[in-house]
Order: sequence, then structure tokens, then C-alpha cells
Amino acid sequence: MNKKNSSAITVAIVDDHPIVREGLKHICASTRDILVNGTADSGIEAIRLCRQTHFDVLLLDIALPDRSGIDIIKQLRSELPGMAILVLSIHREDQYAIRCLKAGAAGFLNKQVAPPELIAAIRQVASGKKYISATLAQELANQIGADHEAPLHEGLSDREYQTMIMIASGKSVSDIANELTLSVKTISMYRSRVLAKMKLRHNAELTHYALKNKLVE
Repeated sequence: MNKKNSSAITVAIVDDHPIVREGLKHICASTRDILVNGTADSGIEAIRLCRQTHFDVLLLDIALPDRSGIDIIKQLRSELPGMAILVLSIHREDQYAIRCLKAGAAGFLNKQVAPPELIAAIRQVASGKKYISATLAQELANQIGADHEAPLHEGLSDREYQTMIMIASGKSVSDIANELTLSVKTISMYRSRVLAKMKLRHNAELTHYALKNKLVE
């Protein structure tokens, strides 16, 4: 293991999969200037950890079992504005990246990214800059240059969008309520709002829309 220098970038890793946490720690350990000195496996634990210890960068999985990643970003940006949040996700960048950046994240990476790009991203957000991949940059450029109205799903709130994606992925209202630690009544309300805003009648049409627009696979 390389000896870390005294000005190393301090990093916290938040992911509910132990093998992912260990893999990220191993990648960071290969450098001399990045030090992982905290890990967590849930949103609640992540907030507790970041309140207790100073970190330059938080590597945050967007899909945690107990809290919405978007909500965690907003809360930590409010409480700890000096900490850069770099989001890691299995989802394609065009699904969640822009919403994460708007919520206050400093960058967004797909978990399939090569280690050198992850290291580069950590260093860049630690310096106070934003980080987006070449793929996301191209997507943003396409949106700016596109001569058409924004798709209906862009008008959804973060929670409504999350509910739509989970329904389109085959999860029931009860499943979603359990995963987000919300009531079935609340999730049903979000579902109703999504259908109304999207001008859809039922889950089958919602799923068809999500597939057609490549929001789910």
C-alpha cells in the first residue's frame, strides 16, 4: 500500500453492498493522495458519519435501502456545503445525473467506470470543480441543441420521478413504500400525481413510456 501524504483527500464511501465498498477502498488505496477514512451502508448512517467526521469527498450510491439518494444530497449540501458529493450509480447517466447535479452533487459516475476515471473524478470534485463524464457531456449538448419540447417526465419532482422509475421497474406500491420508508398512502399519492402529469391511465402505460424513453431497461 502506498504511503499517504499529509494533505491527502479524505473520502467517505456510502454503499449498501460490502463488495462495492471494499472495491472502492482498494482503488483509492492505490493512490498516494486519496485516503478513505469512513464507510457507511445506509443513508442514516451516512449522515451520522459525515456529521461526526470531516470528509473532502463523499462517494454516494444513489440507490440506498433506507433513504432517497437525492434527499441525502440535499440534506448534506445544506448541512455540510464544503463537502463534495460524487454520486455512483448502476443507472445510466441520463436517468439520474442531471437531477443529482441540480440537488447539489459535484459529479455523477456510472459504477462501470474504469478506476482511473474514478480517481480523476475524486481529485476534480475535491478541488471544488464539477465532474461529468464525456457521455453525460454529450447528452447535455444534445439536449441543448434539440429543437423539441422537454419530455413529460422532466416535469416530475424528484420523488415523483423516483416513484415512476420504481413502478416501471416492476415494483409494487407496497415494495416502494417499504424501500423508501414511506406509507403506502404517500406512494399512492405520488403514483397518482405521476399519472396525471404524464397523462397516463395506469401502470402499464407508465412502464411503456419509461421503456420507450429508455428510462428503464
